[in-house]
Amino acid sequence: MREQLERYQVWLYLLAILAGMAIGWMSPEQTRHWEALLWPALGVLLYTTFTQVPLIHLRSAFRDRRFLAALLTGNFILIPVVVGLLLWLLPDDPAIRLGVLLVLLVPCTDWFISFTHLGGGDGARAIAAAPILLLVQLILLPIYIWLFMGNIAIELAVGSHLLPAFFGLIVTPLILAWITERLTEKHPRAQTLVDWLGWLPVPLLALVVFLIAGSQVSLVIDNGALLWSALVVFVLYLVAAATIGKGLSELFGFTPTIGRTLTFSFGTRNSFVMLPLALSLPEPWRAAIVVIVFQSLVELFGMVAYLRWLPRLIRNAD
Repeated sequence: MREQLERYQVWLYLLAILAGMAIGWMSPEQTRHWEALLWPALGVLLYTTFTQVPLIHLRSAFRDRRFLAALLTGNFILIPVVVGLLLWLLPDDPAIRLGVLLVLLVPCTDWFISFTHLGGGDGARAIAAAPILLLVQLILLPIYIWLFMGNIAIELAVGSHLLPAFFGLIVTPLILAWITERLTEKHPRAQTLVDWLGWLPVPLLALVVFLIAGSQVSLVIDNGALLWSALVVFVLYLVAAATIGKGLSELFGFTPTIGRTLTFSFGTRNSFVMLPLALSLPEPWRAAIVVIVFQSLVELFGMVAYLRWLPRLIRNAD
């Protein structure tokens, strides 16, 4: 049942977005206060998502050093180069560019695992790699944003609610999830709680995109024309990610199963971990919210395409 929920999550999110936009367009006075509901919804979403990442088993992720080397090389060296090139296709709008950077520079740690499992990858390796991907991206993201946007990134961090949002809605759920996982080690019955929490990320994410669509519909309409260039960037990114995945798989001599795992990591991005940061930005930068949500929708349809394409792209030589 849970696998079916994950398989059809794309359509659930699309329905939630369309419903939210329809309500927001017809009754803006009703939805303009929805953004206040986003913060607790995002906090619970990130907590439940982080409980599904084996944060207390970091040591096991370092055992397969070849896979880890390929994973880190692709996600944190090659992908940023690709993103830097794709920025040239975007309009000269700092908010749009920041949204693209926030979402494309950080590898996913949740539905990366789901789609790896559905797409014939190695779910165990994906689970083991998730905590490393999460920790490395949180360390490197500020450096990447500074490299691509210069001093304006420092000004934003100091002059907005960016840092409180980072600690309040990312670091705090991360610590709570780690405590929860420690409890499951000492009290095996607590594993039932973690298993139950595993059902929540998909419906909670549907609730989050519903609230965003309803509260930000005017922002979507105002920036609709700019999203066409972002669409081109996101589609090209998915093609580039698959190409990098295939190339590194051949370079490292991985089996097709491991190669698909690697490629799903490159294709999926951590959009809803970055969303609290976008929501904390000053008013002139709010278009970054629309870009991040839009990318997640493009990515989900891209993952449906990956499920059909990657088994043919990355397969046995014979």
